[in-house]
Amino acid sequence: MDEPSIWILAASFTIVGALYASVGHAGASGYLAVMALMGIDAATMRPTALAVNVLVAAIASAQFCRAGHFSWKLAWPFLVAAPPAAFAGAALHLDPRAIRMAIGVALMFAACRMAISCMQMRRADAVSKGVRPPSRPIALASGAVIGAFSGITGTGGGIVLSPLMLLRRWATVHGVAAVSAVFILANSIAGLGGLALDGWRPDASLASLACAGCIGGAIGARIGSRHLGIAWMRGILALVLVIAATKLVLS
Repeated sequence: MDEPSIWILAASFTIVGALYASVGHAGASGYLAVMALMGIDAATMRPTALAVNVLVAAIASAQFCRAGHFSWKLAWPFLVAAPPAAFAGAALHLDPRAIRMAIGVALMFAACRMAISCMQMRRADAVSKGVRPPSRPIALASGAVIGAFSGITGTGGGIVLSPLMLLRRWATVHGVAAVSAVFILANSIAGLGGLALDGWRPDASLASLACAGCIGGAIGARIGSRHLGIAWMRGILALVLVIAATKLVLS
């Protein structure tokens, strides 16, 4: 990869990392979209996105947990079920185009729902009304399904978990962001571990992109965990979902 391309990618990864980390995501779908636009080889895209995802998700997890938003009681069923399913999903031989198209359409619908709810919100406490955590079987089943999606698509799964939790009112916006960050971290480590066992080794360009993603992630996670209001976070999440949906549909 030539030097100008590295600089463009690094700048893009910084922006993507900041945008995604502000809502507890790590940016895999955004990194994949940027690399696809840059014409990066497909075999390089997935491990690069997952490697940066691990670092940014770790930063976002630390920031949201430090701010007191993480609930282990809510998160553990998702975390138990998802990583093994991510391994299994990576091994499945399905038509990836059909899967990504269907999920992309679903995410676009979720983004529209999120944007509408954002415009309707009058008070910050509106989103907290009626919050009810899912039952353990539902959480385990959701974690397994989203984990399989994560393995199939090479993402952390947060782009599915976050809208599901918010639309079903399983937690507050900040609580969803915290759980999503840790969830993405676990799935990304699982996915990257599988690739490493299959022979993947990082190349020289990864260090620059990882640093760029971490800088953006640190800024975004700090703002999202401590300074962003509920409506702003929902608006940003809606934008993130649109980016992810577009990437999935067009890839």
